[in-house]
Amino acid sequence: MEMIDRYIYAVTQKLPQSQREDIADELHSLIEDMLDERVQGKNITNKEVEEVLMELGNPKLLAQKYRGTKKYLIGPDFFDSYLIVLKIALISTFTAIFLNFIIHCVINPVSILDHFTEFIVGLVTALPAAFGWTTFGFAIPDYFGEIKSKNLEIGMEWKPSDLPPIPDKKRQIKYCDSILGIAFYTLFIIIFVFSNEYLGIWIFHDEFSGVVPFLNRETFSSSLLFIILILGIGIIKECLKLVYGKWTYKLVTYTALVNLVSIIAVFIMINGNAFWNPDFLLELTQAGLVTENSDAYRTVSIIWNQSTLWILVLLVIGLIWDVIDGLIKANKK
Repeated sequence: MEMIDRYIYAVTQKLPQSQREDIADELHSLIEDMLDERVQGKNITNKEVEEVLMELGNPKLLAQKYRGTKKYLIGPDFFDSYLIVLKIALISTFTAIFLNFIIHCVINPVSILDHFTEFIVGLVTALPAAFGWTTFGFAIPDYFGEIKSKNLEIGMEWKPSDLPPIPDKKRQIKYCDSILGIAFYTLFIIIFVFSNEYLGIWIFHDEFSGVVPFLNRETFSSSLLFIILILGIGIIKECLKLVYGKWTYKLVTYTALVNLVSIIAVFIMINGNAFWNPDFLLELTQAGLVTENSDAYRTVSIIWNQSTLWILVLLVIGLIWDVIDGLIKANKK
């Protein structure tokens, strides 16, 4: 019956992923036995089902009995998701730093010892940061969610009609989408921290000769913390999606707030000459990639001067669609 399925779903969603299937089967058998004992061969009605579920008690409390009542930084509800994301974050971080090390060695093999030192320093600094951001991203929603759960249980009687419906599969958030998002943000953090000097137009004259950078090298250090915070907020957003597992109005609200903060932060950071390389066109000309006053030069100049606008436009469209898509899915029954 639907009410039984809703009850079991409410219990198992509060348990670690690895235990859900076994406990769901156990609860199905237990409820069937209790119903058989109660009706003794008669037809089962909603009344008997409600009585059995009332006897089993609040699904949140039953879930606590299955998992114990110990204190956690990351509760069992989210621990499996946390481990998956943590592994992805650490592997992505290590891979990005290692690839950065390989690229540096290929470009400048003479300084391989210096590159190796940078590689070790990168691991020592970036891996703890990835661990910290991931843990923070899961601990905060878990903590506040636990507070709310406790508040709801005080002075309130539970009844089967309070059970939420099992969400539509279209509302579910795929693990792979959030994990790819976390890997994406992590990769860009590594690139900006350790390889920002290679963000630009690469110059080759028979061999690699250098880079005409997109970013202002003189002021980049002051922007780096801003960049890490923006990308870190993105990681937290993806962690929230993993924690909730499905689109809800609350998650849409969180997503909208995070996206709004991201848009404002990016606008403040890139809207001006302090972020971009003010001599980009001059350096392109000096490198022999374009000739001043040529058609190619004018085309590159137009693209370069409008790049900030288009980055902001595409960012706003993407983040607004992120919220709209979530809202559409949250509306599905």
